[in-house]
Amino acid sequence: MNAPIIDPLQGDFPEVIEEFLEHGIMKCIAFNRRGTLLAAGCSDGSCVVWDFETRGIAKELRDKDCSAAITSVCWSRNGHNILISAADKSLTLWDVAKGEKVYRITLQQTPLQARLHPSDPTLCLICPFSSAPIIVDLRTETTIALPISMSEKPAPISKNKFSDASAQYTPTAACFNKYGDLVYVGNSVGEILIIDHKKNQICGIVPISGGTVIKNIVFSRDGQFLLTNSSDRTIRIYENLLNQQDSHKLFLDEDSKNDVEMLKAAGKNCLSLFREFQDSITKVHWKAPCFSGDGEWVVGGSASKGEHKIYIWDRRAGHLVKILEGPKEALMDLVWHPVHPIVVSVSLMGLVYIWAKDYTENWSAFAPDFKELEENEEYVEREDEFDLMPETEKVKELETTEDVEVDITTVEKDSAFSDSEEELCFLPADPCPDPDASGDKHTGRPDNSSPLSEDNNGYSNQVEGPENSGGEDTGGLGHLKRRRKPSEKVLEQQAQKVQKSKASGKSLKPKSKMGDEEEEENDMNHFGDENGFDD
Repeated sequence: MNAPIIDPLQGDFPEVIEEFLEHGIMKCIAFNRRGTLLAAGCSDGSCVVWDFETRGIAKELRDKDCSAAITSVCWSRNGHNILISAADKSLTLWDVAKGEKVYRITLQQTPLQARLHPSDPTLCLICPFSSAPIIVDLRTETTIALPISMSEKPAPISKNKFSDASAQYTPTAACFNKYGDLVYVGNSVGEILIIDHKKNQICGIVPISGGTVIKNIVFSRDGQFLLTNSSDRTIRIYENLLNQQDSHKLFLDEDSKNDVEMLKAAGKNCLSLFREFQDSITKVHWKAPCFSGDGEWVVGGSASKGEHKIYIWDRRAGHLVKILEGPKEALMDLVWHPVHPIVVSVSLMGLVYIWAKDYTENWSAFAPDFKELEENEEYVEREDEFDLMPETEKVKELETTEDVEVDITTVEKDSAFSDSEEELCFLPADPCPDPDASGDKHTGRPDNSSPLSEDNNGYSNQVEGPENSGGEDTGGLGHLKRRRKPSEKVLEQQAQKVQKSKASGKSLKPKSKMGDEEEEENDMNHFGDENGFDD
């Protein structure tokens, strides 16, 4: 943090707020694996799925049995399921395409964070509010508490007890590794425990300098780096030295499972400290730190009240490259897009802000053969530029490749994703139902019994009121024209005509309907007093 901010043009990271999403009060967000769908948990217990390409709502998952705030959302690897945890201690697995609940259970403690297993969508890792992390099998509704220290007795932060006589402990952070065979747990005494959750045994211990509480722990997308956020206001990056499946079998022995020194030695063979990030001047607490999609950038949000600041560091060089300053609202959650340089943050007011790169439009990019020059250059003509031989060779090549079949059905494998599992990337359009459930067609009028008067051209002469403008459903009145205000000339003519009619004792009968076109014609051509009215 003491190093100066490097040139922002050197990196591909977000810079400005491109757009914001609004739907109730959103609390937490999560991208699917491809970044095409964005799930947001709301304070009313619902989960909104946004189509990130169109910025429209693709699906809304609402549980009638849950009205508490959502604490976390997590996508399955193939994108077909979403795991939602709520403040009412409920845990629900949804089928996104069908919009139906697959499993729903109630836990003993409030889940602060829930993560699905990378390959088994019925197995999840839960970090409760005041107990050790647990492995939950949604199919059988069985739970297994994971160890959080070698002594099996973690130090409580207070002597307060709950109604079930259980002591109150510091919330513990935990996550699966890339393959799901190991669980990395950060406890309240500054240790990273590597646990084999199938055997429920500790395989290694990695102590953190300072011995402070670990608040967040997360892996990079490729599983090569591990990020921890401690209460000493430092973000630490560890290199994963065992980045292969079933790697715990390489360093575990039956005799060393209960030896702390052996477990610490095994931990050194698993994780190696790579980089530390902190603000030594302001001592900012960090919230929701994470990696970028390619793991080249590290991002963390400021946990200070009333600040919406996002810090971005270069993982390799260790420099602070950008500070994004948002609205004067506290930051609640933060995620980086899996593929693009886009950051999405949630404010205390429940708005979702989309941070993107500030692109400068370059017209030369539209012409594939156009080359933009910094200064004039002398053009050197090629020797065979106007010869006939190169053209004849091109014709021969076209004739030889004319009968070659072109495959337009095979989809090439994306190098950014390692497997070819069928994924749910987009959802079909789900039109909103008619809000008027009585069966009467909503016309957008304040009173359906009194229809709007229309002129000969089919446009309404009524000025749109608040009920017709600015609402979500305009009832098909979006095409109606607003009535123009009469000009001063027209008003003066009308006043003169009224005075003459009073003086002569005649009753003035105005024309039944005057359209916008007639008013404009009277104003431009200055018709006489007799025009536009019938005696």
